[in-house]
Amino acid sequence: MHNFWLLMKAEYWKMVKRRGFLVSTISIPLLLVAIMAITFVVSTRNNTELPVGYVDHSGILAGEYYPAEAATEEFTTFQAFADESAAQAALADGDIQAFFVLSAEYLTDNSIHLYYWDEDPGSSVYRDINDFLRINVAADQPAELQPLLVDGFDVVVRAADGSREFNREVAFSFLIPLIVAIFFLFVVMGYSGYLLQVVTDEKENQTIEIMMTTVTPTQLIGGKTLGLLLMSLTQILIWLLTAVMIAMIAAAAFVDFPHLTMPWDLLLIAILFFLPAYALVAGMMAAVGVVIGELQHAQQVAGLLNLLFVIPFFLMGLFFGAPHSPIITVLTFFPTTAFLTVILRWGMSTMPLWQLVVSWLIVMVTAVFFFWVAAKVFRLGMLRYGKSLSLRESWAAIRSRH
Repeated sequence: MHNFWLLMKAEYWKMVKRRGFLVSTISIPLLLVAIMAITFVVSTRNNTELPVGYVDHSGILAGEYYPAEAATEEFTTFQAFADESAAQAALADGDIQAFFVLSAEYLTDNSIHLYYWDEDPGSSVYRDINDFLRINVAADQPAELQPLLVDGFDVVVRAADGSREFNREVAFSFLIPLIVAIFFLFVVMGYSGYLLQVVTDEKENQTIEIMMTTVTPTQLIGGKTLGLLLMSLTQILIWLLTAVMIAMIAAAAFVDFPHLTMPWDLLLIAILFFLPAYALVAGMMAAVGVVIGELQHAQQVAGLLNLLFVIPFFLMGLFFGAPHSPIITVLTFFPTTAFLTVILRWGMSTMPLWQLVVSWLIVMVTAVFFFWVAAKVFRLGMLRYGKSLSLRESWAAIRSRH
């Protein structure tokens, strides 16, 4: 067991010190920071403290009521004008940043015309205009109806068994599974090459005879694979921390940044399935690398195997329209598609707990099986430098008791 941890540690530091790892790890946070900086510059450029004028032919803004949050938050100031000519003159003189006109039939046709020069007033101004109109339209209604008219409805959708619920605060949960799925595919495509290279390099290593006197094939493959897993988790952790920090800064800097409630149940399931799913990828790549031997040929086969993991993406319409269809249920229990299928189903609907447990067990058992196969075949092929094993030889190695 000591040799296993030594191999894991050596492989981890070997991969972490690679230039490619450092570049890819740093480039993603830098890209996120650049996107946030550009967004901030554009947002501050469009937003100005100048008031927004309005011409009201409908009479609903006669009271000029402001929302309660206008006293404590940054809120656009509105200035009334008697007609369009006066508002146009104020806009030309730079006294206002824009003005909008309500027609006399506003309550029946919802007609609003907004006028400005070259630069769009920005999303915050549009939001403030909407709030300003809502509070004034509701001003003549009974007090008990005003909050409902101003704030709108908060629709909560609950599962029939009461196990889960969805509302507008957790709407982000519909995006989380897509983000996790794309991220997992990135890991599969990106690190499968590393996994193949590790196995083929060791198989072609002329000193493998000496190494095999102190470690078993299982320790060699398992230790190096776990080292790669820790390397990828290190990179993932750095990216996640960067994303969380940027989200916190954006929430404080941008008024329009949405209030999001993180779907922790979905994230927990993603973590529980990610580790065995990654182990499955590693086991399959290790088995391919051992059997084929040559890195170039192994990569071609690995590319075909990677397609088995992306099948759920080709059936995305079913996840939205029929998440409990027989096809989706079958994919839930198929090892290579189980992770993405469970994540997409859980984010967009509900699924029985027993299916979740059985799916996880299938992925875990399959991953262990492929590691076992890779170790058995590696024992036979470790001295066959650059040569592939036939299917008959591989089957004989699997059936052997050594």
